[in-house]
Amino acid sequence: MALELQFIRDYIEEIAHISDADWENFSARLLKRVYKKKTVFLTIGETEKYISFVQQGVIRFYIPKEFKEQEVTFGFCFKNQFVSAYDSFLTQKPSLYELETLADTILYSISYEDLQEVYKTTKIGNLIGRLTAERLFYIKSKREQSLLNETPEQRYLNLFKERPELIHVIPLKYVSSYIGVTPQALSRIRKRIT
Repeated sequence: MALELQFIRDYIEEIAHISDADWENFSARLLKRVYKKKTVFLTIGETEKYISFVQQGVIRFYIPKEFKEQEVTFGFCFKNQFVSAYDSFLTQKPSLYELETLADTILYSISYEDLQEVYKTTKIGNLIGRLTAERLFYIKSKREQSLLNETPEQRYLNLFKERPELIHVIPLKYVSSYIGVTPQALSRIRKRIT
């Protein structure tokens, strides 16, 4: 399993060195979770038990509605990123939104209880917690600023400039919800661009 997890260690070590002992303590607690495309792996009312690192896949954050076309997609998470319903994870209270895979997905997850133990027994624990919190805060802040300062067309272009391969992975109905327009308005935006 050590070689299988090297990509996570490499990611973390871009920011700070990890001792072998701390890495062993942390990596021994990681759980590999594999999901097929279109799997909801956290539902409203469920408490988030994990922070995960995405090895492969795309995850959608959304608020379900009675009618599917009214669902609100408010975030995506990609390969080599941390993912969690972080507010639920921190408070250990039920989530107010859901997480769904948009492609076959592989996650390496650490439970809330195990992460608390890593915090107490290693130097790396606080770094991992900080990296996760910073990443999730950055996503939230960037999204809020985008909604306040950019047009829907700019939000669409920025999403695919950052991750051009996603045009083939994320259904347009989720993209339209994410950028805050109807599917018809997104269709008009796409016609203007092409």
